[in-house]
Amino acid sequence: MTRSAPALRVALLQTAPRLGAVDANLAELNRRLRQVADADLAVAPELATHGYHLGDLDDPRPLPAADERLAGLGGHGPAVVAGFAEAHRHHRYNSAAIVDGERVAVQRKLYLPTYRDWEERKHFRPGGRLRCHDVRGARVAVLICNDLWQPPLPWLAAHGGAEVVVVIANSVESEAAVPVRKAWDLLLAHTAVALQTYAVFVNRSGVERGRRFWGGSCVVGPDGETLVRLGADEDRAVADLDLAALRALRRRWPLLQESRFDLVAGEAARLAAEEK
Repeated sequence: MTRSAPALRVALLQTAPRLGAVDANLAELNRRLRQVADADLAVAPELATHGYHLGDLDDPRPLPAADERLAGLGGHGPAVVAGFAEAHRHHRYNSAAIVDGERVAVQRKLYLPTYRDWEERKHFRPGGRLRCHDVRGARVAVLICNDLWQPPLPWLAAHGGAEVVVVIANSVESEAAVPVRKAWDLLLAHTAVALQTYAVFVNRSGVERGRRFWGGSCVVGPDGETLVRLGADEDRAVADLDLAALRALRRRWPLLQESRFDLVAGEAARLAAEEK
């Protein structure tokens, strides 16, 4: 396939990590990365190295960001986004490693769900900053699952320059106001269209502790159309993101021209004061 220039070729790696089997999960990621060596960016799910229900384990074996095995993921060609349980001093974080060559950056999950069956705040500390990263000629932000459900975060990512919002997830079959798959489709389409970005969503598959993860990894373009979508099983797909067309759209329809950070900051401060 001929790519536009500039463009970003993204590989979606929809895996089913085994709970606590860190070495095996890393070996599987390395195997899959070798299969997409021609991609610019490869994306694996939230906690792809560890599995989700870490509270069930006596020792979840979190990894420091400097672990050479994480850096090794960047040795197959593409830059890599992969979720992992991070050890930092005496804290643990639900994090994404952004690996490009030997360079490893980290984005920590900012909003940890702790309601109903979700108990992430019992096991992780929330991150405190949203960063954008320059990856192979594109500006990329990474959100982790519940982070996309918080409207300020994708907005901040776009105003930080993000052209691609990568969302990695561990989403299970469920239903609140709407079926969870429909909710994700709405969130991803809104992010892509309203913020003039590509939205890259990679969910895990498989069953863990009786919960079924539904996969459905996809890429949504700034026109709201889905470029590629996977089913429920372990699989991979590749999508070419036309960055030149995205940048032309932003010039033609400059929806992000006015951030009004002064307004947002003022209203946030007012609401925070009212909560006291």
